Amino acid sequence: MTAAAADDRSVAPDAELWASDIRAAARVLAGVARRTRVVRDLGLSAAVGAPVWLKCEHEQHTGSFKLRGAYHRVATADPATRARGVVAASAGNHAQGVAFAAAAFGVEATIFVPVGANPVKVARTRRWGARVEKIPGGVEAALAAAATFAARGDRLLVHPFDDPTVVAGQGTIGLELLDQVPDLGTVLVGVGGGGLIGGLAAAVRSRRPDVRVVGVQSVLSSAFAASLRAGRRLTVPPGGAATPGAGTTPGAGTLRGVGTIPGSRTSEQPTAPRSSRVVPASTTIADGMAVNAPGVLTFALAARLVDEIVTVDEAAFWEAMVLLHRAGHQVEPAGAAGVAALLRRSDLAQGPTVAILSGGNIDPGVASRVKALAAIPPSASSTA
Repeated sequence: MTAAAADDRSVAPDAELWASDIRAAARVLAGVARRTRVVRDLGLSAAVGAPVWLKCEHEQHTGSFKLRGAYHRVATADPATRARGVVAASAGNHAQGVAFAAAAFGVEATIFVPVGANPVKVARTRRWGARVEKIPGGVEAALAAAATFAARGDRLLVHPFDDPTVVAGQGTIGLELLDQVPDLGTVLVGVGGGGLIGGLAAAVRSRRPDVRVVGVQSVLSSAFAASLRAGRRLTVPPGGAATPGAGTTPGAGTLRGVGTIPGSRTSEQPTAPRSSRVVPASTTIADGMAVNAPGVLTFALAARLVDEIVTVDEAAFWEAMVLLHRAGHQVEPAGAAGVAALLRRSDLAQGPTVAILSGGNIDPGVASRVKALAAIPPSASSTA
């Protein structure tokens, strides 16, 4: 995609302008990215009164949808630039996607991650052969360090979300959904920087403008939701956008079916397992969505093509992960965002509804806690 084309899409992000690029991305990804399955969730369907399906991107190579955009960017880059090395910044899932792509093309990958990044994601990134540099601060600090390093060596910088080629790669999920659920009514997807929801909305709305596209964020990391309400891009630090938005249930401290849980404002925080990270009270457990500001391109896309972005409390993420675990899906907090929203707002399911399970690279401590909670019989616990 040319720079001019990218500018056109930033200024006028109509779904039709993206359709051909997303179809081209699907051709590049054929034989590389899995066409992940869609499964019906009968329990959730009964609870919300509409058919609910789960798009299993946690079963994608590298355990996340991020592979699609990262590989597409690396595959379509100038070969000479790519040969000098690939650079990225990420809290984890994008890092693995870039490392996977770099390994596929036999080039060096350098990934900058925040010091508090999920250790599972960091270890798996190294496993793909990437060099990992830890940077103090959040994702934004890592992005700045990556940009400086890439520019210094004229290397290929792969942005985690604010890049039209990355967005087109993520949009291939939307093309698959239209084939897998022909009568699709609503899509629910977690939102960080906006690459997934932007690409997915463009793909779906290009053929089915009647389909509702709904984003989900945590009340503790809701810069995108706040930006859409304000009509302009805002930078919001972790925990700084806790004002309840549409669908927020702040402070819910009881997990339906398993009692009191960690991560809620009214619960007693249990002792964390030794393998888990310490998550400050102002930081969402959904580390894969912890972005302080939407992208320029992705904000323009969402403002034009997304119906709404709702926010949910931290307890909802735990509740969703437990429900999914019982159904046989090990999903990280960000990957459970769509289900979390349905548990708080059943009215979001208008017609056949798909929740995107975007990733499964779960922290061992979180996974252990989810497993323990899931083992408690629902009848033995209090109800929210």
